Amino acid sequence: MDAVRLRELQAPLKQRYRDEPGSACVALSAEADFSDAGVTATVQTWSGAVRAGLHPATGGDGSDACSGDMLLQALLACAGVTMRSVATAMGVDVRSARLTARGEMDVRGTLGVSRETPVGLGSITVDAELDTDADDATLTRLGELTERYCVVARTLARPPHLTVRRAGGARS
Repeated sequence: MDAVRLRELQAPLKQRYRDEPGSACVALSAEADFSDAGVTATVQTWSGAVRAGLHPATGGDGSDACSGDMLLQALLACAGVTMRSVATAMGVDVRSARLTARGEMDVRGTLGVSRETPVGLGSITVDAELDTDADDATLTRLGELTERYCVVARTLARPPHLTVRRAGGARS
């Protein structure tokens, strides 16, 4: 896809969202359950069910997906699509790309070993290695715009709220 085709696809959407701002609000959703044994959650994905479990550093055996890895994968998916869209809009020819995400977690926080240790991934870095003829200034701008428009990256900057409730109403 080139910049002209991308603009053709997005122009009517952008105009509708300017004219009717409420139409720009879309609902996203995901589902998981405790259908499998053990300390796991089975998440429904577009390509099928994925069972997530404990990371080996917290007692898992490594046979289940790690939700921290899944978070990094979601970040790369979003950053990759965003970067490709921005590059297309900028007219930057990217012949190929390899994106990696890395994060560190001190498991003392999630295991309750240390209340002073934060729970979650600390510093997360995303590296994009592009095969392109673009100059350094263009690549810097591409990175800045990707970070600005990446939904998952922006969401990580504002953590979501978790609500827990009883299914089917109150029980006695």
